[in-house]
Amino acid sequence: MIKKLIRSILGTKKKPVDPTQPTLLGPKQHGIDPQLVSSNAVRVTKTLQDAGFKAFIVGGAVRDLLLGVKPKDFDVATNATPEQVKRLFRRAFIIGKRFQIVHVMFGQELIEVTTFRGASSNGSPKDAHGRVLRDNTFGEQHEDAVRRDFTINAMYYDPATEQVLDYHGGIADIRAKTLRIIGVPEERYREDPVRMLRIVRFAAKLKFTIDPATRAPIPVMAALINNVPAARVFDEMLKLLMSGHALACLQQLRKEGLHHGLLPLLDVVLEQPLGEKFVTLALANTDLRIQQGKPVSPGFLFAALLWHQVLEKWTAYKAAGELPIPALHLAADDVLDAQTDKLALQRKIGSDMRDIWAMQPRFERRTGKSPYKLLEHLRLRAGYDFLLLRCGSGECDSELGEWWTAFIAADGSGREVLLTQKPKKAAAVASKAAPAAAFETADLDPAPPRKRPRRRGARAPKTAVAGGKGEA
Repeated sequence: MIKKLIRSILGTKKKPVDPTQPTLLGPKQHGIDPQLVSSNAVRVTKTLQDAGFKAFIVGGAVRDLLLGVKPKDFDVATNATPEQVKRLFRRAFIIGKRFQIVHVMFGQELIEVTTFRGASSNGSPKDAHGRVLRDNTFGEQHEDAVRRDFTINAMYYDPATEQVLDYHGGIADIRAKTLRIIGVPEERYREDPVRMLRIVRFAAKLKFTIDPATRAPIPVMAALINNVPAARVFDEMLKLLMSGHALACLQQLRKEGLHHGLLPLLDVVLEQPLGEKFVTLALANTDLRIQQGKPVSPGFLFAALLWHQVLEKWTAYKAAGELPIPALHLAADDVLDAQTDKLALQRKIGSDMRDIWAMQPRFERRTGKSPYKLLEHLRLRAGYDFLLLRCGSGECDSELGEWWTAFIAADGSGREVLLTQKPKKAAAVASKAAPAAAFETADLDPAPPRKRPRRRGARAPKTAVAGGKGEA
């Protein structure tokens, strides 16, 4: 009785938290604008509800709606099984091994539908480190909320009633700009080490603070990411780099000790003034384009991140007696082979990277027919923009970039004048004639690369040959 009185006086009494009973918030409390909700996502929830099932928009879409941001993707959670969902929609496909989900297609928009996940079963297959390999256990909505990674991603929005269901205090954490994992951090990271990469991405993108208890195990458990399939790591790294906050994400990765084994060259590159400036320019350019809603090529981005490793090996091969062009191809082989093992780079991306790198020596040739031939290259825009990054970082003389900017923009007679001028004079002409940029950065052409004849002295590329078949 006395303890109860003391608690009431001091205000330390806490209402018991029942994880099975969510906090319900109406439109006035959560402030979600229905206009930001995808009509196709609403159609999916309504179709499921009309068929007698529960259905909610869930996860990152709800988080973004609460922040007043239009989500890029919409996920729906339901108590219908994947087979039941599939029967309700004309274009629906069941995918996934670790946990089955349904992709419902509406034109170009994809709505991902998942069945409420049940409590994690001890009998679920796991690897030697505790990572869950497969778990198709279905359950109740409150169990599904527990299975989600962070509190801000564990809220459910019903477009029909415009209510938000909050099981783990996600609303409070959004308002406090805090990232907090659900459950015991060590256990959750062991189940899926990719969660450590996800929390870094959210912290950088949303400018949220990571809860101390959530952050504490990360440096110790970072090595578990090495046990995750390379394809999953690549997918998460691509999301991180294409988040519109790539530079902040990479800085956060280093801060949390998560960069080892992912892009290990960043340790070297970001400690060298020239390399740091080059990578910073490339990532800043990528972030700006994404924030402006412009397309970005993964091939261009990874070509920039790995360029200084290629440059180092290229220099070493030339010093060993290889001719410049064969030496560049050998350097590209070495880098792509190493990174393919780490990040599962797709063949198409590797092919784009190789094309961009291989064009760089060709920009040095500014006589005869060489510049005209380069203008016909299918990857000219990407290669040219890559050259401008090299000039901007101080790796190349800015005069070279100015000359090519002018040459690309000039008409036939203007190009002839530039070809006949000496470098210094041509630079003066270029600086007057050149527009700010002839192409938009990192905008790769969709056409497949042309076959390139093998150069004498260069061995055949091991991966992603420029003339090979690229994956769609």
